[in-house]
Amino acid sequence: MKMRRKTAALLLATLSLLSLGAATGMTPNGVHAGAVAPASGPAPVRRLTEAQYRRAIADIFGEDIKVVGRFEPDLRVDGLLAVGTSAISVTPAGLEQYDDIGRGVAEQATDAGHWDKLVGCPRDAHGAEALSCARRFFSQTGLKLFRRPLPAAEAERLARSAVAIGDQLKAFPQGVATTLAGMLASPQFLFRLELPEASGRLDGYAKASRLSFLLWNSAPDDALLQAAAAGSLDTPAGLRAQVERLMASPRLRDGVRAFFTDFLQLDEFETLSKDGLIYPAFSASIASLAREQTLRTLTDLLIDRNGDYRDIFTTRRIAMTRTLGPIYDVPVARDGWYIHEFPQGDPRVGLLTHAGLLALHSHPGRTSPTLRGKAMREILLCEKIPSPPANVNFAVVQDVNNASLKTTRQRLQAHLDDEECASCHKKTDPIGLGLEQFDGAGQFRTRERGELIDVSGSFDKKAFDGAGDLGQLFHDSAAASACLVNSVWRYANGRNPSAGDEDDIRALSAQFSGQGYRLTSLLRTIALDPAFYGTSTDVRIARTHEGKKEG
Repeated sequence: MKMRRKTAALLLATLSLLSLGAATGMTPNGVHAGAVAPASGPAPVRRLTEAQYRRAIADIFGEDIKVVGRFEPDLRVDGLLAVGTSAISVTPAGLEQYDDIGRGVAEQATDAGHWDKLVGCPRDAHGAEALSCARRFFSQTGLKLFRRPLPAAEAERLARSAVAIGDQLKAFPQGVATTLAGMLASPQFLFRLELPEASGRLDGYAKASRLSFLLWNSAPDDALLQAAAAGSLDTPAGLRAQVERLMASPRLRDGVRAFFTDFLQLDEFETLSKDGLIYPAFSASIASLAREQTLRTLTDLLIDRNGDYRDIFTTRRIAMTRTLGPIYDVPVARDGWYIHEFPQGDPRVGLLTHAGLLALHSHPGRTSPTLRGKAMREILLCEKIPSPPANVNFAVVQDVNNASLKTTRQRLQAHLDDEECASCHKKTDPIGLGLEQFDGAGQFRTRERGELIDVSGSFDKKAFDGAGDLGQLFHDSAAASACLVNSVWRYANGRNPSAGDEDDIRALSAQFSGQGYRLTSLLRTIALDPAFYGTSTDVRIARTHEGKKEG
């Protein structure tokens, strides 16, 4: 019986996904055919990321509900997972994984410990009482899961299904759990289906979904769904009221953390490892804490203090905990997280010197100025650095025991004698060499194999000497600020910009500058812009006017 119910649920979900694929151009392997983005407005169909799935489950059913299982990998497109969400569907194997995860969630949500709070009727209900209870539960839960009201006929179908299964099993809760598991494997939950109505406009529920996932990285809460039902999001005043409410909430921190996790590619910490013989202080727990350190440092500056985004490159403040203290050579006597401030003259200054990022863009057993420079160019400056040719000989660079070429700089210089390699390395290596006083685990050093480490170089024709100078150049770089705006825009819209978006993004960058490079102001501007809701390709907020009001 259990296998038949699972097979039926999978068949129904598969048919739903095939219908979704026919409407959106998704191929059977789960990738959008051609990965064609919409010409304007945010992408109308986006798969939930693992983080969004987990957050939505916690918000709807409770923080104590465990989400257990393997998720289909997210797809990073041009540096952002958010852009990849509009280019992937679900493979058959992935659908089985979602089904298993959903069944685990449903079993917990309907167990004795959660039943009264989430379902709210006797567990031994039957007949008309059970049907009324199931109808109410699926109507309320369906609104939260699918982010729009269930039609009465759909709620009735689900309720009758739950009661019928419960009668067969002589256990009403199991009937509810089985039906709920099917909802959790439905495209209406797994995808953000923000499709326009026949009029070409989005309804309030689609607007609520876009707003909530942008600012909180989760499904809309009750108040936002109520605003959608009342039509408040269709008026400038009503939309502004909800934007300000969401931005005033502590949950804005969740949304900002989600953006920087994607932007800085911090998900890669999950697979980061180091050679334990070379870097004995570095471990999986250190990697996890280093990731958290960067996120806490960013939210301290950009949310708690509403600081200038550019200051992430020059701040001496950093989140610290006792376990990370030895990596930074900082004695920590207190428990828990706190904000540590390095003194003037200390080599640690700004994001570029975070141990986690330095370790992430190094090899397991040695540093890599090339990897570090490439990451800084691609992530923080939005440049594209081509991959090396397949036949490149790295023997000189990798020979850390070379008697005549003791330092990484010397070995890289010998490698640059190959003209084919030099063009790209000239863009990446000077930045990376400026960070060479930090080893492959991000720990500070002044010598390599007995030789003093030279950290001088140039960045975009400006000389620097060390990480502090380099951080200041990133702070002052117009490209770094423009990259942040471009990345937030792409993250919000789930696609890359088209030619018609360029003027809007330039205007957004100008407003970002005029508002003191505040991330909160940038998010507010996007959240209030009619174009974000795909209502029109030619309606835009007068950003200069708004900038004066927000400034």
